[in-house]
Amino acid sequence: MALDGAFLSIVKDELSPLIGGRVDKISQPSREEILIAFRTKGGTEKLFISASAGSARVHITKKNIENPKVPPMFCMLLRKHLGNGRLLNIRQDGLERILYFDFEASTELGDMTNITAAVEIMGRCSNLVLINSEGRIIDSIKRVDAEMSRERMVLPNMVYSVPPRGDRLDFRSCTKEDILKISETMPEAELSKHLIRIFEGISPIVAREWTDAASGGADVSKSDLHGGLLDRLFGEIEKSRAERDFTAVKDKEGMLKDFSFINIRQYGNLMDTVKFPSACELLDNFYEERDSVSRMKQRSQDLYKLLTSTSERIARRLANQREELKTSADREKFKLYGDLLSANLYRLEKGMGSVTVENYFEENSPQITIKLDPRLSPSKNMQKYYGEYRKADTAEKILTEQIAKGEEELAYIDSVFDALTRTNSEDEVNELRAELSEQGYIRSAKIKSKLPKSRPPLEFISPDGFTILVGRNNKQNDQLTTKLADKSDIWLHVKNITGSHVIIRTGGKEVPEETIRYAAGIAAFHSRAKNSSQVPVDYVPVKLVRKPAGSKPGMVIFTGNRTIYVTPIDPYK
Repeated sequence: MALDGAFLSIVKDELSPLIGGRVDKISQPSREEILIAFRTKGGTEKLFISASAGSARVHITKKNIENPKVPPMFCMLLRKHLGNGRLLNIRQDGLERILYFDFEASTELGDMTNITAAVEIMGRCSNLVLINSEGRIIDSIKRVDAEMSRERMVLPNMVYSVPPRGDRLDFRSCTKEDILKISETMPEAELSKHLIRIFEGISPIVAREWTDAASGGADVSKSDLHGGLLDRLFGEIEKSRAERDFTAVKDKEGMLKDFSFINIRQYGNLMDTVKFPSACELLDNFYEERDSVSRMKQRSQDLYKLLTSTSERIARRLANQREELKTSADREKFKLYGDLLSANLYRLEKGMGSVTVENYFEENSPQITIKLDPRLSPSKNMQKYYGEYRKADTAEKILTEQIAKGEEELAYIDSVFDALTRTNSEDEVNELRAELSEQGYIRSAKIKSKLPKSRPPLEFISPDGFTILVGRNNKQNDQLTTKLADKSDIWLHVKNITGSHVIIRTGGKEVPEETIRYAAGIAAFHSRAKNSSQVPVDYVPVKLVRKPAGSKPGMVIFTGNRTIYVTPIDPYK
């Protein structure tokens, strides 16, 4: 990703208003993220730090990030050492991807001491290291022992050492002669890759942008770096020294892919560009969606595992029951044998292994051979076949009932899994935990005594001005359909697919087809079919929907429905 040393130096400049501010609050939203609130002359600012391999960064954030109820140990450590501390300085060595935050804080005895927080933005090696005034590590958000890295360990009480730094150029101050001199010592390579090797703190997207602009899109290599190409390349480098064109690129599906502090033109019409007023705002928006999804998955990983294993167990049980049901389908044969033996008891003797009789239940009474147990009397053999028939008949009734219950349970587990994939807050995850606890899938001891406050249903407005409500989970689906909705409202749900209950508030008015189609699109979006097209959605007046007694949360039956085929609509755009 493009958070290189050059971009980080710009972020450092944007963080300068924090200098002189005091630490007001420290929290840890997830295992590798820290949020520090500063009291400054301009008000409160929140500094976000991530040491996650795929999204390591540091910037001011305006987002409201939910925090766990119980702070992790590293968060408590930061509060102990930095609580109410004053930020003295923010440093960067050249264009290295490390920012040093120097604090003045008080010890437990009230003495003032200097503490440094080193934010290392280095891919999978990213870290946040707390260092005391003697240069020793107090602790880090990710400890690195000898098994993980023999070159550079990061453990408490060790002397902090910076990662090895190569001898490369600073594009902000180098000359053309510097570029030629260092290039002579380098092996042949594509020009963009060569630039990454010789310049400190630039990302691949910057190197490609310089190369593309200098060469006019032609394929060039290190050996071409002379004459006019060198002049044009150096011109692009000089322009970048002062450029502050914070640009992100996204594909045609709207997914953000990359970013830089310079204008990005190398993709042409293949990518769209998005501009941001500052480096911090670019980082804040770029990573928000991906990190929120990652954060929720991390917090709900145990539920994903539980639901997956439960679903697999139910599916295996259903498969076995269906096989047993196939066996019981032969029960009429046992009754036939019993009836034929009853009619021919006078011909049977104990000790016979089989008997051949006329099957008078079929036309022309064909011969049929029936196996017998020679140890049993004729009447006992007859009773044995009748017993097998009754056993199979009973088994079919029980299995049919068990299979129906199993299919309902499997549908319920699928619906909870679908709701879990659409959660965006810890409270919503905890609501699902509470629901699964009530249904007996989670032990009550694992649920906190204080249940989360239930959020209201999602609410949207149709183009015609009608209110549309969407349930967040099964329990809310029940409440929405059976308690909140009026009998004249319209109920929608994807056909034979797990998803949310959707209600159109009619207010006693006739609902136009455009609103029904819009609400159906929202129902499709809040279902397992959100990435499909032409999704069937049933809709019916609420008065024709009812919940059977004893059914699982979210399960209803309805009559008189109509079906409409729609493409999912994202109402958040």
